[in-house]
This record gives sequence, C-alpha cells and structure tokens, in this order.
Amino acid sequence: MAITKSDVKVLGMWPSPFVMRARISLNLKSVDYEFLQETFGSKSQLLLQSNPVHKKVPVLIHSDKPICESLVIVEYIDEVWASGPSILPSDPYDRATARFWAAYVSEKWYPSLKGIGAAQEEEAKKAAVEQVEEGLALLEEAYEKSSKGKDFFGGDEIGYLDIAFGCFLGWLRVIEKLNGVKLLDQTKTPGLVNWADKFCAHTAVKDVMPETDKLAEIAKILAAKLREAAAPPK
Repeated sequence: MAITKSDVKVLGMWPSPFVMRARISLNLKSVDYEFLQETFGSKSQLLLQSNPVHKKVPVLIHSDKPICESLVIVEYIDEVWASGPSILPSDPYDRATARFWAAYVSEKWYPSLKGIGAAQEEEAKKAAVEQVEEGLALLEEAYEKSSKGKDFFGGDEIGYLDIAFGCFLGWLRVIEKLNGVKLLDQTKTPGLVNWADKFCAHTAVKDVMPETDKLAEIAKILAAKLREAAAPPK
C-alpha cells in the first residue's frame, strides 16, 4: 500500500536539533512527510494531544498515531521503513555502542554546549568549553572505532549516531561564532572535522541543517528571553 505524504507528519520547529533527527531519518529512507511548524512560545492543540506527557517537539504522526521522543522516533522510522538504508547497526554490540554514545551526546555533551552560551562569567564559560572539548575528544575516539576508516559513524552511510550527534552541528557553529571559540579543531579532532563536513553535505541533511547566521538570530532571541526571565523584578 502506498504511503501518501499526509500519512506521515512531523510536528516541530526548524531550529530544533531534536526535530532534525526525525527529518534526517525520514529523508534517509526517502519518505515523503508533511512538516507542521510549531510557533515559538506556544503549543498547538495538536501537539498537546499528540504528546500530553512532555508537551514537546518532535512528534512523528504516522497514520494518525503519534510517536514521541527524538531517538525513539529514529528507531521507529528505521523499523517501519526497513527497505531504505539501515539506520541502526545490524550487529548487537555495534547497536549497543551507538545507543550508548547517542545517550551521552544528548544527556551530557549537549547540555555542556548550551552551558557555554548560558555562562554569565568568563570562568563559567571556560569550564563549559573545557567540558565540551573533553567530550569531543571522546567522540573523536568513538568515531575512529565506529567508522572503521569510512566517512560516517555508521560506515559508508549515515547511521544512528551520525544522526544523534550530527543534529547539533548547527548549534555548535553558532556557539563558536557568538562566543569566539573553536570547538571542532583540525589539530585536536581531525576525524570529526572531516565527518562534520561530509555529514552536512549529505543529501538527507543539507536541506534541513539550518544556516549558521539564521540560527544565530534565534540564539540571540532565546538568550534575551533567558536574561529577562533571570532578571530580578523591578
């Protein structure tokens, strides 16, 4: 049975790295989908109905059934559209390793990256930069082992960890630009520098990876809102 575009929808916002995970996975599997943009600062009725627990994007809606949480969505897409290139490794050990690093990137490394932008004082910023660089050194090692000399963590083709980590590259560039730091460095992480270029140029990625300048404008708006919220009442 043919799947029409209206059978597959993604609720999300274009700047969100987590939303990108779903979009890249669908592109990789050549699945047509409808992208329903949520508005900043408000949550649509469809989003609240589709994800009543977390009330967050992304949500994949497939044949009117909602699937929530970005990495759960990636695995679902891989299982449902099995005819395209595999996203998760077929080997159980490789699959477990990819899931381990995907969790590390989401739960440990990305919060450190956000910490650079949120840091008010130079010392705090320096500590956050060090944490991010330590994480990148670990990921450089993981890349060398997982890629086995090929272009991606997944080998010849983009895989689970490529998507889980690569979705943050736009924000990494914004943090570099706005804070005057170089995080992905040819001398310290040559493998990741080459991987990032290839990942962003991939056909499944290039149309959904936000431009750095456009994303930087969003970052400035978010930073201003955070400062407002943190300011003491007058």
